[in-house]
Amino acid sequence: MYTMGVDIGSASSKAAIFKDGKELVSKLVISLGTGTTGSQQVYHSALQAAGLSRDDLDYTVVTGYGRMKFEQADEQVSELSCHAKGVHYLLPTARSVIDIGGQDAKALQISSAGRLMNFVMNDKCAAGTGRFLEVMSRVLDVQISEMGDLSEKSAREVSISSTCTVFAESEVISQLSSNEKVEDIVAGIHRSVAKRVAGMALRIGCEPDVAMSGGVALNRGIVSAMEKELNTPILVHPDCQLAGAIGAALLAWEKIN
Repeated sequence: MYTMGVDIGSASSKAAIFKDGKELVSKLVISLGTGTTGSQQVYHSALQAAGLSRDDLDYTVVTGYGRMKFEQADEQVSELSCHAKGVHYLLPTARSVIDIGGQDAKALQISSAGRLMNFVMNDKCAAGTGRFLEVMSRVLDVQISEMGDLSEKSAREVSISSTCTVFAESEVISQLSSNEKVEDIVAGIHRSVAKRVAGMALRIGCEPDVAMSGGVALNRGIVSAMEKELNTPILVHPDCQLAGAIGAALLAWEKIN
């Protein structure tokens, strides 16, 4: 039996296919999100990679920011439950999960079985999200994928005190005008994000092991800054960006069993 999970975010679309709820037979990330052809591309390409057709799927669960617009799924499930289940599959010892998405940031507490126990979420402000990093990368004229490597070259972190994205953008421009090094500004940006998200996460408690999911977790600068703010190591799986899709596919398996 085959189940699929599709996670449609604001910036990317992800898909995972499982056989009998155990074997991950296909996984894919496409850098196109809600409102684009990304969801259809990832759906059909994941099927093709597994050598399957739509008729071979027994159940499909969709999650993420754009889940309401995806018609091929049998069910829509909150990304909170999907990330909890997906992180548990990837990192079974995790009990706290931090997910920084394109439009929001979430901190989750999960059980030893991967069930969502508690959560706190910021979806009202761009600060502390992938959108904030996207705006800052544009101001600095660097690729967002380069920011992690840049921050690791920093010798003196430049403080970015504004929590508002608009004010922080002006602050970064001011720092550039003062001839501060780009890598030092990037390190300050990462610390700014980490402080905001860590403050949110600490409200529900961060029990070890702590893990990060989502595409922002691939930014080593953010992870390092989060580790300093939380004073604990953070686990990051190579497939962290697929946690939501993996969790959705596993929940689909539970649904039909």
